[in-house]
Amino acid sequence: MLNETFDWDRMRIFRAVAELGSMSAAAEKLGGSVPTISRRISELEHALRTELLKRSTRGIDLTEAGRLLLRHANLMADIVSAAHDDVSDTDTPDAGPVHIVTCDALGPYWLAPRQPEFKIRHPGVELTLSASDRVPDLLDNEADIAIQYEPPTRSELICRRLGVVHYLCFASQDYLDQNGVATSLSDFHEHRYLLHEGYTHQSKSWANGAELARQLIPFSLVTNCTATLISSCLAGGGIAVLPSYISTAYPALIPLPLPAMASIQFWLSYTERIRRLGRGQVAIEWLRQAFDPSRSDWFRQTLVRP
Repeated sequence: MLNETFDWDRMRIFRAVAELGSMSAAAEKLGGSVPTISRRISELEHALRTELLKRSTRGIDLTEAGRLLLRHANLMADIVSAAHDDVSDTDTPDAGPVHIVTCDALGPYWLAPRQPEFKIRHPGVELTLSASDRVPDLLDNEADIAIQYEPPTRSELICRRLGVVHYLCFASQDYLDQNGVATSLSDFHEHRYLLHEGYTHQSKSWANGAELARQLIPFSLVTNCTATLISSCLAGGGIAVLPSYISTAYPALIPLPLPAMASIQFWLSYTERIRRLGRGQVAIEWLRQAFDPSRSDWFRQTLVRP
């Protein structure tokens, strides 16, 4: 009964229908007929004793059971592909797309400068690097790999601690020449302050501190974009709270002699599906090396100042 239920041909057809949203499109892609596609879907639903698709004049929608099954179908497809690559004479295990989602700063200002070296070593891997404050649903194929500020709670995900991001206060020399140097948080009421609104969501302690700061300090700018924060700070717009590693890309930003505003752990998460793929393995290893505290002082438990 188990072999009949998870017949790969049925799963392959279901996956095509689910991804294309149409039986006719699936039939064209797979080289079959619509009646055959419909029959195979019905056989799969009967074997599983549940409805997988909702059919309407607008096309095909997945039921909750259908969405769950699609995750397994994608995993099976990757395993089949990996098995083919493992025994093929034209094996290219580190080739294909990998989608990585990071926060607004880690991706553009730390990973992007290291992408060219990765491409030289793995020319067949097609990286997509997205920046978002929202953690993607890896089990729903919103991305392959995520770098996030809280460990995932889903047991189906593999999670590895990468390191710690330390946040410092920075300002331009022009701003300091005109306004002086803030040497304690009590000096902040005499200065213009720049804040990334996403930082308030990265940990409870940082959120509480930022909320208290917002009550006591008049903000000159609040933004959800690190590039905007950096641009304003470079132009003398005020004191900005930024990750310590930003000084690597922008030496003109001067770290102030103030305590770290926050030190936040961050995590690497991915599915078993991506771990099994050659392209996933090389991407995961690249990320682990890129943030390895023994190689990059910025991500050590103890703050290393610029």
